[in-house]
Amino acid sequence: MSANQLTSLKQFTTVVADTGNFEEIKKFAPQDATTNPSLILKAVLQPEYRTLLDKAIADNKGSSLSGGALYKKIIDDTLILFGREILKIVPGRVSTEVDARLSFDTEATLEKARYLIGLYEQGGTDRSRVLIKIASTWEGIRAAEVLQKEGINCNLTLLFSMPQAVACAEAKVRLISPFVGRIYDYYKATTGKEFVGMEDPGVQSVHKIYNYFKKFGYETQVMGASFRNTGEIVALAGCDLLTISPDILEKLEASTDPLTQVLSADKAKSMEIEKIPVDEKSFRWLLNEDAMGTDKLAEGIRKFGADIVKLEGMIAQAF
Repeated sequence: MSANQLTSLKQFTTVVADTGNFEEIKKFAPQDATTNPSLILKAVLQPEYRTLLDKAIADNKGSSLSGGALYKKIIDDTLILFGREILKIVPGRVSTEVDARLSFDTEATLEKARYLIGLYEQGGTDRSRVLIKIASTWEGIRAAEVLQKEGINCNLTLLFSMPQAVACAEAKVRLISPFVGRIYDYYKATTGKEFVGMEDPGVQSVHKIYNYFKKFGYETQVMGASFRNTGEIVALAGCDLLTISPDILEKLEASTDPLTQVLSADKAKSMEIEKIPVDEKSFRWLLNEDAMGTDKLAEGIRKFGADIVKLEGMIAQAF
């Protein structure tokens, strides 16, 4: 009997669950799991996960904090509660996200990241099992560079372009999450075309990033994210990691169609690839010249920020 596509994929790519739902994580046995404000909001709207938010609220009832400061503290505590529960299930790491509203503030991002790691460590979780998720702005990348030197591993998210990827690699960030599906969404909306497999601009973007990193020997891991269909996964087999939503994991598990390794570090090393400059001026210019990258980065930060505001609204109702 042929192996299913999920089993085949796990032979050469680390599979990560893109969800805050513990039962779905258990079902697919991934190595790691990622969360973000949208996934946490979706989870706490379900009764079985609302208990984690309720616990964080109860733990802070006697706090000297109030208003926005209190709500932020409760959200941080909720993120850690989710993270700890996930780490009971996965053998590897969990990604926990810094407030998207700090995306253009290096110092505030540093402060929040250190605080989140501190909360994990206070509860007995080793920092090696946590990735701090930060938006791939220039300010976010600079924060991640400092954090990496402090032994705090980072996952740079909302990544849509080569200048973002290269700046992360130069900063020795542990991992990046290029958003395949959102790139696909942009080009589908602007051209009216459907894209399949290697025609998919999101897939092409990750191929370029992966090959660039392997060609020049960067240690930063590439984790494709935000998928719309299994064809994108098949076309990225061999990528360091792929973080995949439960609905697509389900489809991969149900399929016995062929899935073979596509991306390879050895192949990348022999490719002709030109180096890209990544000082601040060139980063900002190259990103500005990429209409899709600029659009999707701004949109992603706004959406994550809006979901944090919704979470704060839920918390405010409890007081």
